[in-house]
Amino acid sequence: MNTTAASSKAARPLKNHTSFRQSLRHSLTMAYRGLLKIKRTPEQLFDVTIQPIIFTLMFTYIFGGAISGDVLSYLPVIIPGILVQTVISTSNVTGVQLREDMEKGVFDRFKSLPIARIAPLAGALLADTVRYTIATVLTFAMGYLMGFRPEGGLGYVALASLLVIVCSWAISWIFAFFGVIARTASSVQGISMIVLFPLTFLSNAFVPVDTMPKWLEWFANVNPISHLVTAVRELVNTGTAGGDLVTSLVGAAVIVAVFAPITVRAYMRRT
Repeated sequence: MNTTAASSKAARPLKNHTSFRQSLRHSLTMAYRGLLKIKRTPEQLFDVTIQPIIFTLMFTYIFGGAISGDVLSYLPVIIPGILVQTVISTSNVTGVQLREDMEKGVFDRFKSLPIARIAPLAGALLADTVRYTIATVLTFAMGYLMGFRPEGGLGYVALASLLVIVCSWAISWIFAFFGVIARTASSVQGISMIVLFPLTFLSNAFVPVDTMPKWLEWFANVNPISHLVTAVRELVNTGTAGGDLVTSLVGAAVIVAVFAPITVRAYMRRT
């Protein structure tokens, strides 16, 4: 009887694919793994905890009087700018950590597990939304302590926060792609600096663009970061949603539509 049961189990065909529900469950498990890594090495959160505090204090007190006349008048300008700059800058972590896991052989161990092949990638992308949320909450909290009172109300603040998180998640697909194809984690970090540093600083995040040279003003006006900052300012300060909000969401959708397929394809070839 035991022999019959054993032979029955041996004859059972093995599945080489997983259902959507199983893939989602495996991805959530991998996302939980990412959160456990943060718990064990909390210094990973320095960029989303220390940076918004330092940048908010530094930029506000250095540029506030020169640009807006006083600190309180500058807060409605700088808080959305710091928020976008901080959260967008952390979107490279997905690619860096993916590359580190591949270098350490962690993904080789994942391949031996009965899980969806896409789960480690999807889990990493999901886990990093927690980082974006922490940076968003801390930036608004710091602004509130300094005297910032959003005229749009709490609902529009939440909507602006969601917009920044969604756009950052979309951008993280770009760096996830580089994390899969790059040779080292440091190269992913270097690529992110080359891309994100000029985009965030050559925008309307910190100063009015009409004070810039004409050629730089043109770049700042077409810069997608400027559109996102303007959308956040409109939501937070006036409680309105204009064309910049639509532009930001469309841009995020285009990034995901382009980079998600090629990232998944490259990831599947590597794993």
